[in-house]
Amino acid sequence: MKNRTKIALLLLSSFGLMACDVATNTSPKTDPNTTAQTAVVSEASSSDNVTKEKVETTKAEVVMKAKTTSDGKLILGEQEWVYIPGLKESFKARVDTGATTSSVSAVDIQPFERDGEDWVKFKIEHDGINSDEIELPVERWVKIRQSSAEGTQRRAVVVAWLQMGDYKAQTEFTLADRTHLTFPILLGRSFVNGVAVVDVSQKYIQDKHKE
Repeated sequence: MKNRTKIALLLLSSFGLMACDVATNTSPKTDPNTTAQTAVVSEASSSDNVTKEKVETTKAEVVMKAKTTSDGKLILGEQEWVYIPGLKESFKARVDTGATTSSVSAVDIQPFERDGEDWVKFKIEHDGINSDEIELPVERWVKIRQSSAEGTQRRAVVVAWLQMGDYKAQTEFTLADRTHLTFPILLGRSFVNGVAVVDVSQKYIQDKHKE
C-alpha cells in the first residue's frame, strides 16, 4: 500500500514539473493570417488618406480656377480689382447690382464743347492716386437726386476701357467725387448684366492686373 502511494506521488510530482516547464517555455505564436490582415488594413487606410488628399486638392484647384461660368461669364465677388488701361492703374471696386450705372471717382470736373459736342475733362483721385487730366466725350447726362442735398445734380457719363482678369471691355462710368468713399470705382448693372454673375460671399475672385 505504501509503495502504491509513493508511486502516485512521484507521478503527480513529475506531471507538475512538466506542466510548469510547458507554461514557462511557451511563447505566443504569430498567426500569419492575422499579420496579413493587419497589413491589408494598414495599406487600405493609407490609400484612403492619399485618395482623400487628392480629392481635397482637386476641389481646391476647381475653386481656384472657377473665374468664369460654364457659358463664359465672369464670376465676380463683392469686391474686385479693376484695371484702367488708359491710366495704367488698378483700383479696388465695389460690385453693386443695386446701382444702375457704374461710377468712378473724379475731381476737377469741367464740361466743355469740342466740335459742337459735349466733352468733359477731369482727374481721378483716390487713396494717393492722382491721375493726369483726362478728356473724354460725354456719352450722356444724368440727374442724380441725393437724400443729403436738395434738388438734383447733373453728372456726365463717359465711356472708358477697363480690364478684370483677362476680360477687357468698354463700359459707361458716371463721373462723381468718391474721395470720401472706400472704393474709387463702383460697378453697377450697366456693366454686370450679360457679362458677369456676382457671388457676394466672395472677394477678389479675378486676378489683379500685372504690368
